[in-house]
Amino acid sequence: MSNHGLIRKDHLILIAVISALVITSSSISTHSYFDITKAVYGQPNPDQMNSNATSMVNTEDIPLEKVHVGDIDVAYKVFGKGDPIILFNGASDNMDAWDPSFLTALSSNHTVIVFDSRGIGNTTTGSKPYSMQLLANDTAGLLDALKIPKADVMGYSLGSFIAQAFTTSYPEKVNSLILVASTCGGKDGIDQPPEFKKLQSELVNKSLNNIPITTDEIKYLVAASNGLEWTKLHPESLEGFENITSLQQLKPGLPPEIANNQNNVGHAWTAANWSGACDELAKLAKPTLVIAGTDDNYYVPHGNALILAGKIPGAWLAQIKDAGHAVMDQYPAEIGNILNTFLSTAGQNNVTGGNMTGGNMSS
Repeated sequence: MSNHGLIRKDHLILIAVISALVITSSSISTHSYFDITKAVYGQPNPDQMNSNATSMVNTEDIPLEKVHVGDIDVAYKVFGKGDPIILFNGASDNMDAWDPSFLTALSSNHTVIVFDSRGIGNTTTGSKPYSMQLLANDTAGLLDALKIPKADVMGYSLGSFIAQAFTTSYPEKVNSLILVASTCGGKDGIDQPPEFKKLQSELVNKSLNNIPITTDEIKYLVAASNGLEWTKLHPESLEGFENITSLQQLKPGLPPEIANNQNNVGHAWTAANWSGACDELAKLAKPTLVIAGTDDNYYVPHGNALILAGKIPGAWLAQIKDAGHAVMDQYPAEIGNILNTFLSTAGQNNVTGGNMTGGNMSS
């Protein structure tokens, strides 16, 4: 394994998917890995982990800056060293939601740009109709304002949908693409279970109409995000929600109208009535890393990761065992190390102009 860090053997398998291989969602079961060659395992290094604890990146300590983009003022922070990478938050999250251990690993080799999406946190809402394309345009405007012609792009959950829309709309601005808990949507995607999609919409409607949500509803959302196996291993993850009665208490800085907008564009992305982004991403063939928890069965069913990795030439696939949709919170440092390994390889191929086929890494 590279000197960027080591990966936990019992929870992670990193798979380099060759471009000629098309993987379907039936290739993996809920609790097992797709068996393919070029798998890489590693062990955590406790001494290294402890030595990093005192130098963790905390975005709350980094000065917030703003720049005018189109009809909004975008709040952002920049830190780290190296080539730029821009991070797209998950739904409802602001830029301070990223785990410090993830940011610490990533910023050791990259200049990291985090920002609040339109209407979230310290970024204004603006007057334009909310859409996925508008969010992609906002990002292009932010990079232009920062005089960054090209960057690596990472998106988590809803942020990964926006990252795809940004990549297909502005491919000249994208070096490589990292998609976590993602789907390319449309006809090629696997949608959420209908009952879960209905529950999400009902809770957003309650938020819009000031109707309290119940503790059981919150626990259901949390358990669905963590995944069945993680919840079994960490029953304490369902504690402490007794006094929470609204989505806004869970996610301060999230206006009900924006929660509704995000819910709508997310559902539009996963609907089967459009072509999805897979075919366009396949044509662009950007160096791509796809990451998913094998226990993500509700928010973005993890079979979507196999579809993405199978469609995009040279894509890398990392599946994390017993992790759910909340994989970024469950294994942040490990994901940061995976990104560093992938980006170092992707960077070499960008320089030489070759196609990334994953390569082999040794421990």
